[in-house]
Amino acid sequence: MTAAGEDRRLRLEIPIRDDADPRVLRGALLAARAAELSELQRRAGRLSFGYGSESARDSMDQDVVRLRRRIELLDALIAAIDVPEA
Repeated sequence: MTAAGEDRRLRLEIPIRDDADPRVLRGALLAARAAELSELQRRAGRLSFGYGSESARDSMDQDVVRLRRRIELLDALIAAIDVPEA
């Protein structure tokens, strides 16, 4: 967030060489999301079962927060691809 509390916007332009490229990119983003979700579930499970020392659990907690945000960002990219061009 910015100092004023408003989200900033990031605009991406990706060269499309083929009509299938958006679908291919969406598939790649979904694969990345699945990998992040798998890691999130693994870390959250370890955290909920109390594995590791207190400092390790603090680190895992921070990792869980970071992974959730990464998944949110991937979801935003996937949603942007799904929006038809104006």
